[in-house]
Amino acid sequence: MTKVTLKNLKKTFGKVEVLHGIELDLPENEFTVFVGPSGCGKSTLLRLIAGLEDVTSGEILFDDQLMNRVQPAKRGIAMVFQSYALYPHMTVYENIAFGIRNSRYSKEEIHRRVLEAAENLKVEQLLDRKPKQLSGGQRQRVAIGRAIVRDPKVFLFDEPLSNLDAELRVEMRIQIARLKTKLNTTMIYVTHDQVEAMTLADRIVVLREGHVEQVGTPLELYNAPCNKFVAGFLGSPKMNFLEAPIASRQDNQLTLALPNDKKLTLTLKEPLPETLDKSICLGLRPEGVVECDEKEAVISGKVRVVEHLGSETYVYLRVAPKISLLVRMRGDHPVKLGDIVHLTLPEQACYLFDPKTELALH
Repeated sequence: MTKVTLKNLKKTFGKVEVLHGIELDLPENEFTVFVGPSGCGKSTLLRLIAGLEDVTSGEILFDDQLMNRVQPAKRGIAMVFQSYALYPHMTVYENIAFGIRNSRYSKEEIHRRVLEAAENLKVEQLLDRKPKQLSGGQRQRVAIGRAIVRDPKVFLFDEPLSNLDAELRVEMRIQIARLKTKLNTTMIYVTHDQVEAMTLADRIVVLREGHVEQVGTPLELYNAPCNKFVAGFLGSPKMNFLEAPIASRQDNQLTLALPNDKKLTLTLKEPLPETLDKSICLGLRPEGVVECDEKEAVISGKVRVVEHLGSETYVYLRVAPKISLLVRMRGDHPVKLGDIVHLTLPEQACYLFDPKTELALH
């Protein structure tokens, strides 16, 4: 078990700085996920930890031991890449065993480790096959097995599921979730898919443009996002955002003006800053709003698009000429195009953000 610490870590390519002083403490034996949009620096950060890129400045420590100038092979890491990178002329057994062939382990120990990894990954019946005889999911499991047998201090995943179809992605997520309970090691996983992050992580690190936006458990980030970016990135479907003029405010009471002359009154934990006197950004989770009768409605809209997904239905409403709202309803909801849907907004479904700084206010 290894604790990974990053201190003021920076990385530049030429004159372009892509990581801006990253500060992170990644506890031992935890599954940490780096998540963010393309180009945010998550894969670069993983490659720095692996030693595949040189650090411009700052420190990488494994259990307080400086790793900046330690060669990748001597860091005690194992990495699973986006591409499977299997040797086509070798069998599954030979591919899994390749990384420890020239190690201190005896032939018997190597054989034991290969069989144990194959059993954990459900590929024991495939050991005599070549990679071309395997499906995409099976190849990725073999690539993970090759990393497992090395018994690494730190296990690194670089978007390992991005080349798989939807069904295989779900299957492999389950496999990786099972593995994290069996392997007594620190894992760091990179993805742009927030569903993977939410379902796999003990701890999520949200990155944007080379900066860490927020660190926390999946539910901490979902329930208490620090800013509009994190709120919009985590959650499926995405959070709705609309500009809401401030109708009145008194102490911890805030009343917002909504479309069609509706009002929403919220009780805040603390008063809003005095600088906020015109409008505020209101965030609404699609699953948090509640359908109601017209007389109880706080917001109403006309159905423009309906997506039936079986267990749930996504309904897109036109609330005002330039305002749309996405609502998640039960799968058998009898809604159809042109219907008027009336909604109430429970306080726990409402998130407030400063329209200028985008920082969370409530």
